[in-house]
Amino acid sequence: MLKQYPVQVMETVVRFSQNKDIVFKKTLHRRVNEYFKLTGLSKNHNPSMVFKTIVMLSIYILPFILILTVSMPAWLAMIFYLIMGIGVAGIGMSVMHDGNHFGYSDNHRVNRIIGLTMNLLGADAYNWKIKHNKLHHVFTNIYGKDEDINSRVILRFAFGSPLKKYHKFQYLYVWFFYALMSLSMMFGDISKRISNRKRGLTNISLGAFRRSMFWLIVSKVLYFGVIIGLPILLTDLFWWQVLLGFLLMHLVAGTIMSVIFQLAHVVEGPIQAQPDKDGKINDSLIVHQLKSTADFSKGNKLLSWYVGGLNYQVEHHLYPKICHVHYPAISKIVEATTREFSIPYYVYDTFWDALRAHIKTLKRLGREKVNWFSEISPAGV
Repeated sequence: MLKQYPVQVMETVVRFSQNKDIVFKKTLHRRVNEYFKLTGLSKNHNPSMVFKTIVMLSIYILPFILILTVSMPAWLAMIFYLIMGIGVAGIGMSVMHDGNHFGYSDNHRVNRIIGLTMNLLGADAYNWKIKHNKLHHVFTNIYGKDEDINSRVILRFAFGSPLKKYHKFQYLYVWFFYALMSLSMMFGDISKRISNRKRGLTNISLGAFRRSMFWLIVSKVLYFGVIIGLPILLTDLFWWQVLLGFLLMHLVAGTIMSVIFQLAHVVEGPIQAQPDKDGKINDSLIVHQLKSTADFSKGNKLLSWYVGGLNYQVEHHLYPKICHVHYPAISKIVEATTREFSIPYYVYDTFWDALRAHIKTLKRLGREKVNWFSEISPAGV
């Protein structure tokens, strides 16, 4: 039986300015709404998004079917597992992400089903929505609130966190931990659910919580039974080869997703804001999102298609409930409006420019002891 923990209120209340940037906010929202009104487009998915969903699921599922049904050497199976890893990342970034933000469809049930594709990948959609929607999207780059920049193991992503000697080399060893992202989510989901309840981050009754935990455990059993059990039972692969393929799939997925997410926030330019002693941020929420986020490689259509518009991270943080297929058009409106109001808008021209900025920031995080909350304009802006 699950233990009933006392619900705790989150430690620090952070408040954004309510009276600043009102004109900018109204102007930007009006222009974005006018775009959809003039074009007649829905803010949700369109046929191209449905096609992408089918493609991403196919990249994940079809190689697995081939592994199960076609006799093949182990080396070829490993290639198929690698392809599956690309599919896992693609589903996570391009399909599940929109569903769990309620941006895939105007139908709540459709969004829920699409969001649950995360459980198809072995992780937990419910945990992800708490971590991503409740914490990261509201408290972006605020140390202690945004779990994406909290220190973990031997990594330092926030200038407000303690500096250790080994952080000096994190720009070299961080890639190993990035690769483990998918696995860590998968194996940490159950304990994370309990932890989130203790912290007061869930608002469901104890009975509903118990039922959700039951179905989470069922989904885990089914996932491991299918993804590991079936290849052991139905193919000529040895058990250790199946485990190796499973690990390869998740290491590929973890690396891709970690790097894409980090290039939007842990780079030069976006700030890590520090609330004052009363928990107040001087900026409005909308301007905070702009100051703490960066776009990259906006001209690369193939990359944008694969990563689900996460290279348009600024637009995503401003309009998370709008399907990512609209971000390229919206970005022109956002960029023009921020320029008009002299508000920061950070963009890296290419993926490699953003990656270099990320590595440079990791090096600074490994050396600078004091808190760092200043804005540094990225190259090319």
